[in-house]
Amino acid sequence: MTRKSPPPKRKNRAIQLGDVVDGMLDPVLRRRGFAGREIIANWQVIAPSPWNAATMPDKMVWPRKGRPDPEGAVLYLRCIESYKVMLAHDAPQIVGAINRYFGYHLVRSVRLSLNPLSLPAAASASKPAPSRVALARIEKETASVSNPELRAALDRLGRGVLGKG
Repeated sequence: MTRKSPPPKRKNRAIQLGDVVDGMLDPVLRRRGFAGREIIANWQVIAPSPWNAATMPDKMVWPRKGRPDPEGAVLYLRCIESYKVMLAHDAPQIVGAINRYFGYHLVRSVRLSLNPLSLPAAASASKPAPSRVALARIEKETASVSNPELRAALDRLGRGVLGKG
């Protein structure tokens, strides 16, 4: 009897996006002193409020081998400008929160990074006002509506769509 060989393993299997991102980010994170991406990915959970929104880990500096106190790394945080003084005061609470999350003495101290934290630009709250031509067109389109409440509602809708609502 001849034995059938097992079918070859597929190389083009679907893989999770997180696995791909891990592989791409690992070298970059290692250069910044991070062993993995867990502290960055879970910063919103790890850091106490308001530091979870006002800061972001920038890099970790580990003590050199042969140093008398090899316990823990120095974590550099990017911070919003207005929180920097308060961060220097609350650093022990942040260190405690990080070490509690990981369950061992990972971080010895927290310092400010020279790179500020840049927040994503807020969406524009107001759109430019619609032109007079557009407003006249709305009035022209709604003029044939006999019900005044419906006409007013359609007028508001048209202005809202054009950005002046």
